Amino acid sequence: MEIQALTRNARMSPKKVREVARTIQGRMANDAVEYLTLIPRKSARLIAKTLKSAIANAEHNENVAADSLTVKSAIVENGPVLKRFKAGAKGSAMPRRKKMSHIRIVLSDGNPNQA
Repeated sequence: MEIQALTRNARMSPKKVREVARTIQGRMANDAVEYLTLIPRKSARLIAKTLKSAIANAEHNENVAADSLTVKSAIVENGPVLKRFKAGAKGSAMPRRKKMSHIRIVLSDGNPNQA
């Protein structure tokens, strides 16, 4: 059985979030939460929040114990981009692209019989 949680429009570049998301794939869910608390990055806090939400979804909606869950995939997709301008040389304007990301975490309980 697969359980997922989604965080949309996280104000962080997808490239920065993907670096941390790759490290938790395949880990046990509780171990991944503990691992993320040790990483001193904003993206780790965003992923941990989404992972805790996925664990809560599994416990509340599907009645699955948190101890049996593994992180099947942690997918980071591109979100919308805020286009802003900052002052440049000689009174010109330089563009800034403030990127956002969508974080999707899929948990699996390891039971292949249910689909």
